[in-house]
Amino acid sequence: MRRRSEEGFTYLGLMIVLAVIGVAAAGTLQMGAVMQRHAAEEELLAIGLDFRVALKSYAHATPGGAPAAPRSLQELVRDPRYPNPRRYLRRIPADPVTGKMTWGVILGPDGQSIVGIHSLSTDKPIKIAHFPLIFQDFEAKASYADWIFRPGPE
Repeated sequence: MRRRSEEGFTYLGLMIVLAVIGVAAAGTLQMGAVMQRHAAEEELLAIGLDFRVALKSYAHATPGGAPAAPRSLQELVRDPRYPNPRRYLRRIPADPVTGKMTWGVILGPDGQSIVGIHSLSTDKPIKIAHFPLIFQDFEAKASYADWIFRPGPE
């Protein structure tokens, strides 16, 4: 009789151990996803800074009478205003948040020249404060699409 009542405790103990392992595994997966998204945010800020510098360099290198802003992002890779290749970016990088090669563009007053770029992701950012000074206007933004990278003052 005693033997039969002890078998239930072993089964119950095994179920508790499995539940604890399952909760720990779920927590680890969730933490990994948050860390991956944080890394994508940091990469987005670095790529955005590259775009910002490239747009500023393109404007500073403008010959007289030529437009000061590119009409496509490819013009940052190879400037068509010069006969010899002039590059402000090596390539157009993928958006690290969406994983796609497409970017949102901010057009200038003429409706054709690109004066800024942004991610097309509408996800809410993890980072909402303590940005570097050049990105201080990103604080408390509702989505990554609100992080607009454009040339600014020095």
